[in-house]
Amino acid sequence: MPGAPQPPSLNLPAPVNNLSAVRNGTQVVLAWTMPAKTTDKVQLKGKIAVRICRNEPSASGCTVAASLQLTPGADAAFNDTLPPTLSAGSPRVLTYFVELDNRKGRSAGLSNGAQVLAGEAPPAVENLTAEMSRGGVLLRWAPAPPQSSPVAVRLVRKLLTPPGGKTDKGPLAQPAKPLEQTLLVEAAGSDRALDTNIRFGQTYEYRAQRVARVAVDGATLELAGPPSLPLRIDAMNVFPPAAPTGLVAVASAAANGSGPSIDLSWLPNTEADLAGYVVYRRESPPEGQAAAPWRRVSPQEPVVGPAFHDTDVQPGRTYAYAVSAIDHEGHESARSAEASDTVPGP
Repeated sequence: MPGAPQPPSLNLPAPVNNLSAVRNGTQVVLAWTMPAKTTDKVQLKGKIAVRICRNEPSASGCTVAASLQLTPGADAAFNDTLPPTLSAGSPRVLTYFVELDNRKGRSAGLSNGAQVLAGEAPPAVENLTAEMSRGGVLLRWAPAPPQSSPVAVRLVRKLLTPPGGKTDKGPLAQPAKPLEQTLLVEAAGSDRALDTNIRFGQTYEYRAQRVARVAVDGATLELAGPPSLPLRIDAMNVFPPAAPTGLVAVASAAANGSGPSIDLSWLPNTEADLAGYVVYRRESPPEGQAAAPWRRVSPQEPVVGPAFHDTDVQPGRTYAYAVSAIDHEGHESARSAEASDTVPGP
């Protein structure tokens, strides 16, 4: 059926709605998708005139950065080199827009705004070092130059040896860690960080960069300096467990057909790689004589729990004990404080 008369189409390309912008040094990388149809849902044909502009809040208008001719429906990108006036000074918001014109120079409006930070990028992180500590990987770097503004430091860690040799299966299997992971943003002025989320036996690569951060309308924009040179470290466990504490010795006389004994107990260690404990004993010598040497009385395999039952004792004698902790790599801690008791006579 004939319908009501319709106004002629203006052939206006639909506005871009997915413009994004990322600054890298003095370059701002823009990306968006060209529309395939007009505002009237008519398929576009031929090249489309594209105008890219940038706007500072203090500026009177949007400054044209480039004019292009692009194909409808294509993925588009453009690298804008910031002029010296925008790559220097304190961090400030810079908003990019894309506008599409038809053959008569008419437009359906600006795209969504994509924001980056103009201004001088923070200086590079220098002298990045890494060393193993008891709590993880300790990273250090040179403090920022005195004349620079206080900024945060972002660390990026890459796992160079992803878990592939062994595959964890079952309902309790742990998912594989991502190959690259942003660790944290250190407080401004800090020159070190401790990465505690590592696994021994793995190899990691670290990079660091200073980042200026500005809050804009509830969002945080970042202006990152150049990343440092990569730093590689093998996370090896070279630290023994802590020495056990709270050792108590309680002697018991022979009773009900069983011989005399001494029961030991202590507070358990909390290290994740703990294999167990080693128990040492020496007999207290008579007064005036030299102390007897320590000897191991626990089995060759480490004692699993924080307790030990010693039956190789004689009534009337006094025995002193000390306990050490040992991990799966064979690193043994210092011995605990001594505990002693005298076996009751018959």
